[in-house]
Amino acid sequence: MRRRSLLAAAGAAALPLRQASAQGEPVDVLLLLAVDVSRSVDEDEARLQREGYRNAVADPAVVEAIRGGMIGAIGLAYVEWAGAEYQRLVLPWTRISSQGEAVIWSERLAEAPRASLSWTSISGALDFSRSVMAEAPFDATRRVIDVSGDGVNNSGGPVELARDRAVAEGITINGLPIVNDRPTFGRMPPIPLDEYFRESVIGGPGAFVIVAEDFNSFGNAVKRKLIREIAALGGPMVA
Repeated sequence: MRRRSLLAAAGAAALPLRQASAQGEPVDVLLLLAVDVSRSVDEDEARLQREGYRNAVADPAVVEAIRGGMIGAIGLAYVEWAGAEYQRLVLPWTRISSQGEAVIWSERLAEAPRASLSWTSISGALDFSRSVMAEAPFDATRRVIDVSGDGVNNSGGPVELARDRAVAEGITINGLPIVNDRPTFGRMPPIPLDEYFRESVIGGPGAFVIVAEDFNSFGNAVKRKLIREIAALGGPMVA
C-alpha cells in the first residue's frame, strides 16, 4: 500500500525535468528534504518554510555548489510530514545541474498545495524518506536526508530506531531544528530542540545540525545547510 501511494504521489507531482527517464544517471548526492507540516507549524510559518527552500535551491551560491561537484548534479526530492499517519512526496526525484533547472524546481514547489496536520512523527518521516530514497532513479555515492522541524517526536515509533535503520543503510541524516519559544501542543520540549536533534535525530558519516533561531531566519539556515550537504562539508555539529 505504501509503495503504491508513493508512486501515485510521484506521478501526480511530475516535473518537466529529467527524472525516471534518467534511470541510473549519476549525481554527486541524493538529497531528500523532509519538512515538518504538523499543526505546530501555522500557515505563515509553513509559507516561510516553503519560501526558504524555494529561495535556497535557486540561489546562485547553492547552484555553484551543485556545479562544483565531481559530476555537477544532484538528485533532489521534497517530502512533507506530520503525524505517523501522514507523509507525502510533494516533488519527486529531480536531477538538478543548472540554474535553470533549479529555478524550475523552485517554481514547482510554489505551485504544490500545502497541508497542516496532526502530530509530529520524525520517526515516520525518516522511515518514509528511506522508502523514497530506495526508489531514487539516479546513482550516487552519498545519500542524505535533511529533516527540519519545530518539535520533538510525539507520534509513531521511537525516532532513535528510525534513525538507526536509515544509518544502517548508509544514509546520513542532518537536522534543521527551528527553535522558538512557542510550546508544542501546550508543552515545551523536554530538552532544548537543538540538543534533541543532536542526540536523537541525526546520524551517519559527517552528520550535523544547523539551527534556525526562528521561522524568519529559516531561509538563511537552509541555504547554509544545503551548501554544506552538497559540498560534503561534514564535521562538527554546529548551532
